[in-house]
Formats: sequence, C-alpha cells, structure tokens
Amino acid sequence: MSRTALRICPLCEATCGLTLTVEGTRVTGARGDRDDVFSRGFICPKGAAFGAVDGDPDRLRAPLVRKDGELREATWEEAFDAVATGMRPVIERYGPNSVGVVLGNPNVHTMAGALYPPVLIAGLGTRSLFTASTVDQMPKHVSSGLLYGDANAIPVPDLDHTDHLLLIGANPLESNGSLCTAPDFPGKLKALKARGGTLSVIDPRHTRTARLADRHIAIRPGTDALLLAAMAYVLFEEELVELGALTPHVQGTEELRDAVRDFTPEAVTGACDVDAATIRALARELAAAPTAAVYGRIGSCTVQHGTLASWLVDVLNILTGNLDRPGGALFPQAATDRTPRPAGPGRGFALGRWRSRVGQHPEAKGELPLSVLAEEIDTATGAGEPVRALIAVAANPVLSAPDGDRLDKALDSLDFMVSVDPYLNETSRHAHVVLPPPPPSQSPHHDFAFNTLAVRNQVRYTRPAVPLEPGRMAETEILARLTLAVTGMHGAETAAVDDLVIGQTLGKAVKEPHTPVHGRDPKELTAQLTGESGPERWLDLMLRLGPYGDGFGVRPDGLSLAKLLEHPHGIDLGPLRPRLPQPLKTRSGTVELLPQPIADDLPRLRRALTERPDGLVLVGRRHLRSNNSWMHNIPVLTGGSNRCTLQIHPEDAERLGVRDGAAVRVKGAGGEVTAAAEVTDGVRPGVVSLPHGWGHDRPGTRLSHAATDPGVNVNQLLDGSLLDPLSGNAVLNGIPVEVTATG
Repeated sequence: MSRTALRICPLCEATCGLTLTVEGTRVTGARGDRDDVFSRGFICPKGAAFGAVDGDPDRLRAPLVRKDGELREATWEEAFDAVATGMRPVIERYGPNSVGVVLGNPNVHTMAGALYPPVLIAGLGTRSLFTASTVDQMPKHVSSGLLYGDANAIPVPDLDHTDHLLLIGANPLESNGSLCTAPDFPGKLKALKARGGTLSVIDPRHTRTARLADRHIAIRPGTDALLLAAMAYVLFEEELVELGALTPHVQGTEELRDAVRDFTPEAVTGACDVDAATIRALARELAAAPTAAVYGRIGSCTVQHGTLASWLVDVLNILTGNLDRPGGALFPQAATDRTPRPAGPGRGFALGRWRSRVGQHPEAKGELPLSVLAEEIDTATGAGEPVRALIAVAANPVLSAPDGDRLDKALDSLDFMVSVDPYLNETSRHAHVVLPPPPPSQSPHHDFAFNTLAVRNQVRYTRPAVPLEPGRMAETEILARLTLAVTGMHGAETAAVDDLVIGQTLGKAVKEPHTPVHGRDPKELTAQLTGESGPERWLDLMLRLGPYGDGFGVRPDGLSLAKLLEHPHGIDLGPLRPRLPQPLKTRSGTVELLPQPIADDLPRLRRALTERPDGLVLVGRRHLRSNNSWMHNIPVLTGGSNRCTLQIHPEDAERLGVRDGAAVRVKGAGGEVTAAAEVTDGVRPGVVSLPHGWGHDRPGTRLSHAATDPGVNVNQLLDGSLLDPLSGNAVLNGIPVEVTATG
C-alpha cells in the first residue's frame, strides 16, 4: 500500500520541498511539494530522481573492514573496533596533526554532516583539515571575512525584487544556484525580465543562463577580476559612486579609488577581450538601475585571482549603494543562526594562522588547500609529521582534487584510513574501514548551511520518510561513534557527544548578556529541550536560541522544534531585510573596503594586465542532472546531454583538425586525458570545456553504471601547483592546455 511523505531534497543547493510516494520502505516517486513555503512545488530532474538515488543498488548496506588486504562486510561493532585500534596508535605516536580530515561537498547537504564534523575536528585537535571549499567557494569566504570580519557573512542577490542582475561565472539554470539558495532560479530570472528588469551574464560559454540574458559577454577565462576592477574604476571616474545608507558603515572608499586607478577599461580590454565601451556601459547601467545586484560564482572563484574577483563583486554592490538594501544584495538571517549580538567592533578575520607542512601554504578559515593533500601525505620533508592517517567524510578527492593519480598513490601509503561514504568509490576504495550512511529517505533533514544563503528567510524540517532499515545506522550515530572512537572514548554512549555540545552551548549562552537565557540555569534549560533524538534536541536548542526563537519561554510566539513540527511544509520568516551594522565583526565595526591582504595582492592583478594565453585554455561546466561526482551511477541522470565531452569552438576544431565526436587528447601540466570532441559555438574561440566529477574508470570500485561510461577526470590535467594565494583555492578554470586530434 502506498503513502506519501515529505522530504527536503538534499541533492543540490536549491533545497526544494518534495512529496515522496513510498511503497513499503521503497520510494517509488517524487514530485514538488506545492505547499512548501520556499519552493512552492518547483522540482528539477535530480529531485524527480530522488527514488532512484535513494534506491541505488550499489549503495553499501553494511560496513566494510579491510582484512588480509581486502574490504569485507563486517558488523558495526567490528568496524568501530577497527577504527579505534587503527587510529589511536597513530595519534598517540605522531600527534594530532598526523591525522588528516577531508570533508566533501555532501556534508552540507545532511544534518549529520553539518553538526558532527566540527566536534570530530575539535576532539582530534588536528590542523590537517581539507575540504571541498578549496576547490570551490573558499575565495568568497576569504573576501567576506576580510570585508565584514566573518567568513560566513555572504550577501546574496535579492532575486525577487532586483531591477538589474549581473552574473559573472555563474550558470544557475544548470547549477540551480550556488552560495545563493533559491528554488526555481530559472523562474526567478524570467520573473526579473517580465517586470522589466535587466539580466547580464559574463561567461566564456554561451550557457543556458546566458541565452536568457539581455547581454552576454564572452570574457576570456580567468580575467574576471580585471573586468570588475575596471567597472569600479569607471564608477569613480564618472562620479557614479553613491553609498547612500551604507556611508556610515564603510571605510576605505578613497583608498580604494587610488587602488584601482590603473585598471581603466582601456587597460584591461586586451586581457579580458571585452571592449572598453562595453565595460563602461556595464558600470553605468549598474549605477543607474533603481536596484541592482552583482553575483559571482564558481567560474569567478576557481581562477588565479579568485579572492580578488569575489571581493570586487561585493565592492561593486557597495559602491552603488546596493549592499544591504532590498533589490540589492542582503545578508540572510537563518533560524539556527546564533543569537544576534549587538552591533560593534569584533575580533576580525585572520589568514595564515598556520601553514601547510610541505609547501607552507597559509590556512584559510581553518583549512589547508585540498590541492596539497597528496604532498602532505607522500613527502617526508617539511616541519612536523606527514599525514599518516585520514578520515574522509562524504569526500572523493581522487576525482575532485588536482592530480588524482598522485593522490591515488598517496592514499595507498597511509597507515590507516576511514571513509564515511555510501559508495565504494575512487577514494573510499583505499580505506581500511568504510562506514556507509543510510539512504536520504531514512534520514531527517534541516538545511543549516543553505538557509544562511537563502534568498528568503524560512525554516523547514523533515523527519525520515522511511524507517531506518534493520542493520543500518543513522549517519548522526555513525559520526558520533566515529568521534568517540578516534578521541579515546570508544564504547561510550553516543549521547555523550550531543550532551557535550548542548552543555557547552548553553553554558556559554547563559553568560552572554545579549542572549535571551542570560543568567539562567543551563540544567533547567536542558530539561526543556524536546526531540526524539540527540540531533533533534540539538536542533531545538539552536532554534530556541536563534533570532526567531522562543528564547526558552522569553518569546512565547517564537520558534522551537515543537512549533516547527506543527508546520510540515515549513514556516515563512519573510523577505530578506537590511541588517547592517549587526553582521559586521571587523575590528573597526565597519565594512573595511580595502583590507591589507587584498591591497597586497593587487600588484599581482596589475601584472595580469599584460598577460595573454598562447593557446587554448580550459574551463569546466555543470549539468542540471549532475552534482560533482555524486550522481553518475544513476542511469536516469546520465546520458543525453549529460556527457563527458570536450567542447571546442568550430574555428579551433577546424584549425586543429578535430571532428565532432572524434577522440581528442587534452594535455595539461598534471597529465593528459582523451575525450570525445563536441564541436559547438557554445564556447568562445580559444576556450575548451570539460565537465567536473567524471573519471570512474579505476579498479576496485562498486559503481556499476558509472563504470559503463566513465568519462575522464578533468582535474588530472592539473598538477596542483596553481592556487589563489589568498584562499588556497585551486585554479581550475583558465588553465592552458594542448589539444590534438587522435584520429
């Protein structure tokens, strides 16, 4: 007998509400939840395929433990015994930094991945932390940290109200949005145009988003920061700077005017391959619009000046008075944010508090570049111990990090490795223990991270749509038990982890005058928490202490878990609103427009004015039915236009003798791959494009469908040496490559 159940989709950043059809314990269908307060019934192909993703027969159903060189099924008790036995001697002999932790992108799509890894990392005391952020959005974290004093204070475009939207390096019709949580991004862009607004897209590819735009500018890859700096120059030169209500909250405007004086439209046009008149028009239109927002994404982050480009996106919003105002770019306020503190100076944001052992790369936001993981494992020279053990949670860096072949070999040399992963993939195949979380239908869901980036304030929570299958373990319990096993508390009750965090959080909150529980008894507050599990009690705590919370009875109409459970389709908390100066945590208490690390990096950008690529350069691309390397094992989400091909412009194809569909060899600094050519005018001349996340051809995996059409790993073309110096982000776009026809 079939029934329906609600579930927030965890398959991309749009976080759409789903209505699942369930037969027994199997999800047989998924449609958009029309009553969801945020997504209003919108669904994309990934959400529609929820049942296929959930029921993939290649998902691991039991832990794997390596015995006599082979991974074999084991009980959960055997698996965690093996973790404790294998990990603790490494820590005790070589110290906490000898244990690396790698967190993959799916962590931010689960409750467990949002809540428990910080506890794990703190318990280990390791500085060897590597995440997907440094092959993705770390430049935005760094620029936000420098501008606002908080690396997570990321303003998002007010899509529902803006009159003018400028997208750079973003293709939300394929990605569904990123660092901008917005169900039905395509519909919001169409609504913008329908109300008379303007959409401009800067991208070297003529993407689906670009085809919707009023103006598409096919910039030369990697030169985004130059173009944005020239736009800032025009705003100053033509006296178009108008901070408006931002004026008392911003410092450094005149210093910025001086800093961009060399970046005239005429000076940057050769490097960007965008004419000066177009650059001036972009700046004038931005300044003239009643409201406007500039939004940059992965194409402008994963380049050699990624932090500068991310900084300049916000600079343009600030100079035109569009930061923190409706129709511009605003700071969301999530329901589980900490109690807002009073406005005033903060501790600021620091870079380079420690460095990587081998290459001396500075940390950013507590992380080291994922690109240097291999050398931190396989290189003995350098201060301190190499990484000898690794914990990978929802991470597949063999495919997602540069030079996967080197990392592949390095992982084989580890003393011990644990993977928390539902698949035996290109990375987890190296593990000594694999701990598989259950399918998403069997897990609860609340979006901690994505609600801090949402284009409308709202809160939603869904309990598991399907009971936990016998023999499986909740992901929250897996990560709690893993934390206990590696921190010397193996065998303790998992509730100890939840109780520790809840106790510490309340103990701190009652001492802070600005919280609603100041001066109260933490034990009395703990007793009030509700929920069927530790994670639910944790969520209840965060909701009640948050900006909309009931403050444990102080605001009776406020949020709590009990109230949220009464609204299964979510609670709408209203449109984004101006919040400055409260979010600012800089030492000055203002927006610091020209932070010193940014000023110190501008000479490198000036040198780029005279740089020109000699040949072809490579960029990546996204597909609506894909999300990094997650979903290539799902037949309904692969095939058709979701293929691993090298897109090349007809002019370049003719010059190189490349035929559509024929094999071509692509060579970069890190290696070479062979892929089928796709001749298309969807890329500008001089640019080729390969998608990210493919290369499922290594032995020892259990990805039966992905192996039938493995594609190639674009990151194997990189040797890992090209990094944005401020953020440590890998340079994945604008990479010089050689392309030759093979037949």
